[in-house]
Amino acid sequence: MRVTVRLFARLREAAGRGECACEVADGASVGDVWRALLQDYPGLAPYGASVSAAVNADFAKTTALVHDGDEVAFLPPVSGGGA
Repeated sequence: MRVTVRLFARLREAAGRGECACEVADGASVGDVWRALLQDYPGLAPYGASVSAAVNADFAKTTALVHDGDEVAFLPPVSGGGA
């Protein structure tokens, strides 16, 4: 099945693009999508332990299942602020 992957901030910079299509097997999870993405964009690997994900604009765990046509977004950790 095919899902659309969107990458934000440092992830977009590491991959050199903000969006791509990803082919995964039926029954795949968000984690499976991330691992498939690493095949084409190994520069994303350092972010794997701290990346957040969303499926169709709803935050999701890596164990969440994806379906054909879903949009899976990956976001790096956000830091900053301070008074």
